[in-house]
Amino acid sequence: MSRFTFPPSIPSRPVYGTLAPREAAQHLMVADAEGAEALLDLAAAAPEIMAKAHVIYIPRNAGEALVEKLRATGPDILHVSPSYLASVPRLRRVLSDTVMGAQVYLAGTEGLIGQAMNEALQAGIPLAAIQTEHRGSVARRVQCVHCKGITEDVMTDPFVCSHCGLNLFVRDHYSRRLAAFQGVCIDAEDPGEVPEPVELYK
Repeated sequence: MSRFTFPPSIPSRPVYGTLAPREAAQHLMVADAEGAEALLDLAAAAPEIMAKAHVIYIPRNAGEALVEKLRATGPDILHVSPSYLASVPRLRRVLSDTVMGAQVYLAGTEGLIGQAMNEALQAGIPLAAIQTEHRGSVARRVQCVHCKGITEDVMTDPFVCSHCGLNLFVRDHYSRRLAAFQGVCIDAEDPGEVPEPVELYK
């Protein structure tokens, strides 16, 4: 299975649930990588909702097998995108066309969930109509608080900012506006004194 139980943390850290089918005239589902497994579980629990579902899926490194399994659930629309960034124009258009009471389901990595949730909220979707489920990689999307650059798929702590080169400590503090965790220079007072990087949650 691709589920991970995150350890207790500070209040700003997102908490994810398990997708559950809800009655609605329209369902928007966005997932990446192993997030497809959460959509498959949702479809198995309530196959009838797929006929009213617009699915946007970014396979990343999950391969074509999950694409075919999603297609077999019979969604009204299945759009496969090469990256989250490439999917944003479609996501915004679909959100702008949603009907009242539409339900949004987000599954996969924290980066995908956070960014897609921001788009949904900005489009006027109520928070109560958005469900999230983490699946797959625990890599983080991290903003350097010094240069403001964002590094995707951070797996170690500390790590080197991909924009300014500072050694950053990955904090649990999460910005919903940026859909990113915060990284702070770890050797500001003692330049060069940087502990060995360790894998997140190890």
